Amino acid sequence: MALNLPVPAVALAIGAHPDDVEFGCGATLAKWSAAGAVVHHLICTDGSKGSWDPSTDTAELVVARQAEQRAAAAALGATGRCVFLGWPDGELESGLRQRWEVAYWIRRLQPTVVLGHDPWKPYRLHPDHRHAGLLAVEGIVAARDPHFFPEQALAHHRPEALLLFEAGEVDHHEDVDGHVEAKLAALHAHTSQLLSTMHIDEAATPEEVAAQARAFDERIGAGLAEAGRTAGVAVAEPFKLISDL
Repeated sequence: MALNLPVPAVALAIGAHPDDVEFGCGATLAKWSAAGAVVHHLICTDGSKGSWDPSTDTAELVVARQAEQRAAAAALGATGRCVFLGWPDGELESGLRQRWEVAYWIRRLQPTVVLGHDPWKPYRLHPDHRHAGLLAVEGIVAARDPHFFPEQALAHHRPEALLLFEAGEVDHHEDVDGHVEAKLAALHAHTSQLLSTMHIDEAATPEEVAAQARAFDERIGAGLAEAGRTAGVAVAEPFKLISDL
């Protein structure tokens, strides 16, 4: 098990939906932001299916989720861009057009480290997570080689490392002691997801809402503590590290 990459100059986190990055690597991004890294978010889908309410106005939900993602990035201390590719939620593909877009942003933002979903995690249910993970991997390959997409008129760029979160085979941890609260604040910024993702029912009594919020925070903290025990630290976020890019 490896522990802690050097703080990158630039980090690019690629998520399928708004809030995926915060769940997967929010505390790591907060740690790096506090140490001076420029942190960017790239969100592949529009988040338009992120509601259990059939009457939800999906156009309004898209706007709300973009605002929530920007607020979450700010809670992590991120000073980079929030890029939204806008592919329909639940319908993301890892095709050439999508790979073109991811490679474009890797070349334009020139990250030292890219973070994304593990596309090879066994029994992964959500197709957007699988395809977003493949786009992170395949986007790096396209961005690093000059003969891919020359019409972009951007210099090719090879990141130094790729960290896959939600990893099926963890071999790297980031010690995130002191940055758990930033991760939680960023997750709570995704207010449209309180019920569907965090199981916090705003229609409940104030006492019940507070208890549900505490339970969510405790679940997140317990996962970080479990990863920390594996890594020999108090709290950690787990990854699969690929450094031969």
